[in-house]
Amino acid sequence: MEVQFLEKNSDYESVLDVLLQLRPNYNLDSLSAQIEKQQSHGYQVVYVKSSEGILAAAGFNVGEKLSWGKHIYIDDLVTNAQFRSRGVGKVILNWLKTYALEIGCEQIHLDSGVQRFSAHKFYLREGLNIASHHFSMVKLQDG
Repeated sequence: MEVQFLEKNSDYESVLDVLLQLRPNYNLDSLSAQIEKQQSHGYQVVYVKSSEGILAAAGFNVGEKLSWGKHIYIDDLVTNAQFRSRGVGKVILNWLKTYALEIGCEQIHLDSGVQRFSAHKFYLREGLNIASHHFSMVKLQDG
């Protein structure tokens, strides 16, 4: 297994197919366009590849905030459904931890939908903590 940064190469569509498992509201073209748009603002995608194919993918940003210092924020983290429960999630998360330390980050953060119980068990097992509640307003309107 090796972790690679996403580039427009022969793996590109296969990586997007894995990301679509997490983001089914996109199709291949709209996901590609959105990733390119986000990449212009620092978004990066890495993926785990083996002889069996694309095993997992993660999209993240490196940022700096008063509250967290320099950090990685993981926007998207998905293990290909056919390779779950084989340690692949641990591989990509460990890679992200190592990369964060290499570039001087103090923390890693992510949000996870309240319904994703198996993901939460994984995150807790891997040493992430439930540190806050995330509040949001969607479909903003005046007034």
